[in-house]
Amino acid sequence: MNILKYIYGLLLLMAFMSCGQRNHPVAQLEESREAKQLLQGVWMDEDTESIVFKMKGDSVYYPDSTSQTVCFKVIGDTLYIGSTARYPIEKHASHLLWFRSQDGELVKLVKSDDEEESSDVFKQNTPQILTVNEVLKRDSVVMYNGERYHLYVVVNPTKYKVTRHALNDEGLDVENVYYDNIIHVSVYHGAKAVFSRDFNKQFYAKKVPETFLQQSILNNIEYASTDDKGFHFNASICIPDEASCYLVEHIISFDGKLNTQVSEN
Repeated sequence: MNILKYIYGLLLLMAFMSCGQRNHPVAQLEESREAKQLLQGVWMDEDTESIVFKMKGDSVYYPDSTSQTVCFKVIGDTLYIGSTARYPIEKHASHLLWFRSQDGELVKLVKSDDEEESSDVFKQNTPQILTVNEVLKRDSVVMYNGERYHLYVVVNPTKYKVTRHALNDEGLDVENVYYDNIIHVSVYHGAKAVFSRDFNKQFYAKKVPETFLQQSILNNIEYASTDDKGFHFNASICIPDEASCYLVEHIISFDGKLNTQVSEN
């Protein structure tokens, strides 16, 4: 009986593997090296003749100083740029490229005949990582119930990179890179440290949606007011270059306890 069960199980396993093989694609589409070679050069808008990007080797270079250099490839009838963007190709020849942008618009490009002259644009605009280079220090003296308190906020730039995706004028998804901040907050009552700690963006992971947090930086923490609950500070977690922020309120009690809550966005 055990032998029959073994044979029956083996037959089921073979049948399952056979189904899996039939449903599995024979081969995945490979990158088109020929198409990539045709894309080498500087590409301009067909109507305005403004430079959109330059393709060299495996990389795409943009003419502005904030959009980062990213990789590209062509698979089938789709142009892949960077880690997330894909564009269906409508027409592609040695000096012509038409594709659909992220918002569905038809982008019509032509290759520049004078690549050397056009390339000067890219020499002048080396991609930069945007950051505040200087440490920002703020202190406030607060009197409450006859007691004197000293509050300190120090914004420290870091080398932690935050990548933000945005659409440029041509509807292309471009990557801008920023440096995040670590912000120190301390409260003193005379010479006694009531509260002292560093805040980074990850501190707000349970207060701010993950998709927002990934593209944002800890922009600032500002002192707001004092009442019987303690000292109120507002932290702003923002997506750079957008009017989009989460404001998180910190209340530091007089005995140094921290209470945190989202105030608005």
